[in-house]
Amino acid sequence: MDKMSAEFWAGVIGRGSRKGTNRLNAGAIKSFLAGNAPTKKLFDGGGLYLTRTPAGSPVWRLKYRFADCERTYALGVYPAVSLQAARSGRDEVRAHLNAGRDPQQARLLAKADSVASSGSTYRVVVTEWLAKERKCWSPRHYAQTKCDIERDVLPLLGNLPVDQITPAMIAKLIDKVVARGAEETASKILWNIERVFRLAQARGLRSDNPATPVREVLPRQRPNVPRPALLDFPSLREVLARSESAPISPAVRICHKLIAYTGARIGNAIAADWKEFNLDSDTPTWTVPRAKMKVRERKHDHKMLLGPTIAADLRMWRTVSRGRGFVFPGPTGRSHITHEALEKSYRVTLGLRGKHSVHGWRSSLSTLARDAGFARDVVELTLDHLHDNEVVRAYDRGERLEERKRLMAWWDAELSSAEHGAKVLPLRPAGVA
Repeated sequence: MDKMSAEFWAGVIGRGSRKGTNRLNAGAIKSFLAGNAPTKKLFDGGGLYLTRTPAGSPVWRLKYRFADCERTYALGVYPAVSLQAARSGRDEVRAHLNAGRDPQQARLLAKADSVASSGSTYRVVVTEWLAKERKCWSPRHYAQTKCDIERDVLPLLGNLPVDQITPAMIAKLIDKVVARGAEETASKILWNIERVFRLAQARGLRSDNPATPVREVLPRQRPNVPRPALLDFPSLREVLARSESAPISPAVRICHKLIAYTGARIGNAIAADWKEFNLDSDTPTWTVPRAKMKVRERKHDHKMLLGPTIAADLRMWRTVSRGRGFVFPGPTGRSHITHEALEKSYRVTLGLRGKHSVHGWRSSLSTLARDAGFARDVVELTLDHLHDNEVVRAYDRGERLEERKRLMAWWDAELSSAEHGAKVLPLRPAGVA
């Protein structure tokens, strides 16, 4: 290499007298690409340089500092990105830095805006998925799923291009949900994210599913421990007697009693509406629309027959609460009481932690009714369980109301004796359900 060439290359690579920016020209680039340059990086100044990838492609890079860290910004492949275009990119990056913005983040946001206008963001795909699934879901399940997505998923993924979301991004949001103690919710959210990406795959928006490996970050599931339930009448009667004098709200007290006397699911009880009740017929009933039930395979609504004790209490409560809207309104009157309000009254106020739960009434009714000789199918229909035999499920579509009426009259009589002078016995664990 002659003296002139040495001085030229020394200036270009930043070690000689050629200072400042815009050092390069077409000849220098051509010589570099031909392999004549004694360097792996061809500097133009201001952090801009031309280099080669491991595969040999010439690419423009820009070195800069942000938040006290040195970073590298990719400007594109030469000659698709010309020298002049690379210099313009350098000026744009400097403008972001002068404004206190991270150029990498600014580019991601710009791309997200561009993708949003083209309709391939996660938000667009999840909206299509929710609309498709809504036809098969109950209103309650749809509302809860949509709430989970809007609260935990869209703030992080909503505006990102579907094809650029990584497992690490998804793992980050799942970790946040787990950190607040909502492990079950985290599992449901991840399951839904995975299904949304299956739709994205079907639409040709990406070839893989980045949610699949994220299952590894979920905590190991705890063994499925049945919820506690008392399985003898003396103990159950004491629960009812103790609740009458316990410092709990009237709405929580009567709701707990409705569950005890019907074996209803907590979600159906707290959200009960007065329109669902017929308390003035010879056989008082509570009919829950099928769309609100956990089991939706049946065509008919779920009719619960009310014994005389709980029917009389509900009529009195109807008079007190004016009998409109939710049967068990919350403190603000805008919605109903919560699941937690019932559970806490059992755990704390009634001191039943580990002995009996709100859901335990279903196990108590099922176990004691079977022990008393009531047919299994009658008990299962009362609790709105599905037959575990598909053939029986296909043919037994009746409601067997007369048999269920006898069952509920017996259950009412056994429980109500606590309110008519029965001796109160100390509570003891009687088993779990």
